[in-house]
Order: sequence, then structure tokens, then C-alpha cells
Amino acid sequence: MNKWNTTDWRQRNEEVWDERVRKKQAHTRTVRPEDLADPIKSIDPVGWLGGRVRGLRVLCLASGGGLQSILYARAGAEVTVLDISREMLQQDQELARELGLSIRTVHGSMDNLQIFGDRSFDLVVQPVSTCYVPDVVSVYAEVARVLQEGSLYIVQHKQPGSLQASATTKNDHYVIEQPYYRAGPLPQPPGIFEHRESGAMEYLHRWEALIGGLCRQGFIIEDLLEPRHADPSASPGSFRHRSHFIPPYVLIKARRLTLSGTQSGGKSIIIP
Repeated sequence: MNKWNTTDWRQRNEEVWDERVRKKQAHTRTVRPEDLADPIKSIDPVGWLGGRVRGLRVLCLASGGGLQSILYARAGAEVTVLDISREMLQQDQELARELGLSIRTVHGSMDNLQIFGDRSFDLVVQPVSTCYVPDVVSVYAEVARVLQEGSLYIVQHKQPGSLQASATTKNDHYVIEQPYYRAGPLPQPPGIFEHRESGAMEYLHRWEALIGGLCRQGFIIEDLLEPRHADPSASPGSFRHRSHFIPPYVLIKARRLTLSGTQSGGKSIIIP
């Protein structure tokens, strides 16, 4: 019997991530000493932040675990971290105390930021996590509300093609197993794989939602990168071998524009 038998995606994903922390599984590691030596370089290796975050009100969204929050705080930002996993947030709290840093932790879901007022933040950063909500645009709408106009939203997603494709090779090839136009959570992976989190309820978001949805919520995309994890010499079926054929992630730099507050056909009018 599958112990993750709840159909409530929030409850299920909270329980899964709490257990991942307790078992010290992938994507739950805290910051390393070498990361702290140059926190700006660690959080912004491509230079999107201009080399400085001191004094900025930063929301690390769905970003618990004692990694991003610690780095931003060490670089001088005023940090709030929201996550659905209390165990991940506990890591933030413990490490912040150990390093003498001040951060605010909030337990909650990325698609409901009502605890924060409008324009509460100067920067929102979100690692790979939108795959855990059924509606990515609801997340964008909340980010648009709490983000100061003219400020950045840096977010990373799982690419839809990666969630469609087989986890490992079949007759020496990776194959498309899931339809692009689908509803509901993805089937559980047949084992432990780095591009999926076993037990979690994950959803495939199409490009029209990932990119178009972002634009329709009042953002302009300034840059887009595909973090490279490829290694053609790696063992077939491994994460790095698979990444040579199927890019796992996309990283987006988006800026919140000024909205007129009027509507046309259900779409916001964007004023540059």
C-alpha cells in the first residue's frame, strides 16, 4: 500500500518533504562553508542581481532548507523564507542561529501569500518547486501582488519535456511516456531518480503557462537560461546522461512591470 495515500497535494507534499529532510535526501542540503565565502557569487553566478542585494527585502519562495535564505542573509538582504515543509524551515532557523543571521521563516504554500501585504518585497527568488502545485499561474499572481513594481522575480522550473519523458532508457533511447496535454498529477516514477521526488504529487505545466502565464501577470522576461547538467559519457539512465538528451530545468529572470489596474478581455494592460 502506498503510504502517501492522501489526495490533498499540499498535505502530501508537506509530508514527503518533511520525510526527505529527516532522511537527508537530495535537494535538502544546507549551505556549505565554501558557499559562504562569496555568497553573492553562490546565489548569482550569472550576474542577474548586479552584484549586490544588501538592504533588499527578499522572499525566498518555496525555498526552505538552509541554503538560499542563508546566502541572501549573509549577503546583507532582509530575508523571509516561505516553505510548505516545517522540517526544511527548521534547517533555516537552526543554521541562521548558528551563523548569527536574522531571517524570518513562514510555513505556507507558494500559491497563497496572503500573510504578506502588497509590494512587500524587492526581490522574489524561487528554486525548482512549481511542479508541486496544480496551477502555476496562481503562484505568479501572488508573486506579482507581493513584489514591488520594477523588481525581479527569479524562478526555476522543471521543463515539461523532462516530466513527459521516461526516467531511464528503453532500448537505448529515452521515450515520451506522458501526454503534453494532461490533467492531474503525474504518475509516480518507477524508482528513485534525481529529476523526480518519489512520493510527491507533481504536475506538468505547459510552456503557455510557464511563459505566457508569467507575461499575463505583468512580468517581462529579461533572460532565460537552461542550467546545464549534461554529460554524454555518464552511465545511460543516470541524471547527467539523461540531461544530455532532455534538459531538466529552465531558469527565468522576469521583471514586474507597472499595471494600469484596468482590464481588457480578462487580461491586464501592461504599461512599460
